Amino acid sequence: MTRYKVIVNPISGRGAGEQAIPLIEQYLRGYGLNFDLVRTERPWHAAELAQQACADGYDVIVAVGGDGTANEVLNGLRLARQAGQDGVAMGVLCVGRGNDFAFGAGVPRDLEAGCRTLAQDHRRVIDIGRVVGGLYPQGRYFGNGVGIGFDAVVGFVAQKQKRLTGFASYIVAALKTIFLYYRAPRVRIEYDEQTLTQSSLLVSIMNGRRLGGGFMMAPYAKPDDGLFDLCIARQVSRARIFALIPRVMKGTQATHPAFTTGRARRVVVTALEGVLPAHGDGETLCTDAPQLTLEVLPRQLELIYEPQENIL
Repeated sequence: MTRYKVIVNPISGRGAGEQAIPLIEQYLRGYGLNFDLVRTERPWHAAELAQQACADGYDVIVAVGGDGTANEVLNGLRLARQAGQDGVAMGVLCVGRGNDFAFGAGVPRDLEAGCRTLAQDHRRVIDIGRVVGGLYPQGRYFGNGVGIGFDAVVGFVAQKQKRLTGFASYIVAALKTIFLYYRAPRVRIEYDEQTLTQSSLLVSIMNGRRLGGGFMMAPYAKPDDGLFDLCIARQVSRARIFALIPRVMKGTQATHPAFTTGRARRVVVTALEGVLPAHGDGETLCTDAPQLTLEVLPRQLELIYEPQENIL
C-alpha cells in the first residue's frame, strides 16, 4: 500500500497551514490513504523531513504550504536522490499565498480537490531547474521559476506585509516596489547561443507559467518540454511600469517592445553595472549577486497532478 508523508508548513498563508490540518486528515482518511503528517518547525526543515521520509521508505512526499514549502520538499527529494533513494513521487496541497508551482504543474488549488487528486494518483514527470550563485554557490533547485530584478523585490516586499495575503499582497507590493526599485542594473544575459546586453528591469526564467499568484510571466510554458521560458523587460519609466503591470497579469506582454521573450536550456545572467536581487520559487536566492547560472534538468520529478480532462 502506498505510504504518504504529509509535510505541513503551519505558518504558510498567514497560518492557513495549521488551520487546514483537521480537514486534510479528514479528507485523506476518507479516501483511505495511509499517511503520516508532520509539521515543519524552521526554514529548510521541509527539505530535511522530505529527505528523511525518502530514507524511511515513504512512496509519496506531500508538501502542504505555498511555493516555498514545495521548493524545500523538491530540494529534499533531490538530496535523497543523490544519496541513492530514488523512485519517490511528490504531491502538493495548496494553502500558501501564491501557489504558482501548483498552478503551472496542474495541481488544483482547492484543498478537497487536492486530496482527491492524491487519491486518484495520476502522475506526470516534469522538468526542474537548478540555479547556482548568490546564497547558493553549491546550487539550489526550483520547480516554478527564478525572478531577477523587479519581481524579486516585489516578493521581498510582499513577505514583509502583515495584513494582506494572496494575490492582493503581491499587487500592493508591486505598486510599492515601483517607487523602491526602478533603476535597473545593466546585465548581460546569455541564453543558449544568444546574448542580450541591456538595463533590465526584470529577468524571469520560468519552468511554470505564473509568479506572484497572478502575474503570467510565461503563459505558454510547459513544465515537461525541457526548456525554460524567458521573460525579459528592459528599463522603462515609472509611469510605463504602471502601464505594463496589466499586460503581465494577462500574459500579453510579449507583444510590447519593452519585452524580450525566448526559450533556453541554460541561462547566465551577469551584472555589468549594479547587482542582482533574485528569488527562486519565492525563496530568496540573493540580494546583491554579481552572477547567476541556471540550467534546466529534463524529466527529473514525478508529480501527482490532476489531468486537464478531469477539471470541471
